Amino acid sequence: MSTPNRVENTPVTEGASPTLPRSFDVARVGVVVAAYNESAVLAEVLDGLRKRFPFSVVVDDGSTDDTFEVARRHSQYALRHPINRGQGAALQTGIEFALDRGAEVVVTFDADGQHQVQDIEKMIAPIVNGECDICLGSRFLGKTRNLPLLRRLVLKAGVLFTRVVSRIRLTDTHNGFRAFSRKGATCIDLTIDRMAHASEMIDQIRGSGLPFREIPVEIIYTEHSMQKGQSSRAAFRIVLDYLMGRVLR
Repeated sequence: MSTPNRVENTPVTEGASPTLPRSFDVARVGVVVAAYNESAVLAEVLDGLRKRFPFSVVVDDGSTDDTFEVARRHSQYALRHPINRGQGAALQTGIEFALDRGAEVVVTFDADGQHQVQDIEKMIAPIVNGECDICLGSRFLGKTRNLPLLRRLVLKAGVLFTRVVSRIRLTDTHNGFRAFSRKGATCIDLTIDRMAHASEMIDQIRGSGLPFREIPVEIIYTEHSMQKGQSSRAAFRIVLDYLMGRVLR
């Protein structure tokens, strides 16, 4: 899975369907799920993953409900932060654990049911086929269901912010659906614990010099995921956390 050492974004159009080689063992794909108070939907999400991708790592980020017990019953590995540190910290814990357990490809996947298991194969296919080291899911190249207008505007503003501040052209900058080769995953070292980690990760992808692609994916917004997701008002806090993180690095 080696690739030329240059930064490039080669978006895959919605009509393209990259496929995995028949010889590829999906047990080498470590799917990392950061979860906080997701017991209501987590079992369904994990059962869907397990049918195709058995190597799952759930990081319960200090939940106050039964998230950890659900994770223990429905995933291969269940880890736990004793206190709520934030999604960035949970993802870093999960990525490091997946690499330690021998994952050749690492996927980050949301716990709230927004992401679709059937999209994982097209997310990892360009990596397995040696075309790039990192694939980033894009809802704006793909499809969204039930996306409120205000949330759409905030997400688009985030795209513009990233293009200006991080100088990297993406169509969707705060999508938690990502895939990394082992080489790509080892370049991720998140120090911003909470939601601003998404922008920090983009900076690290750019700094790695590794080629990447955006892949069209489908995001389904439900009443549960909207309640769990970041409010439009919280976007300002994310920007502040990110800018503070850049100053402190």
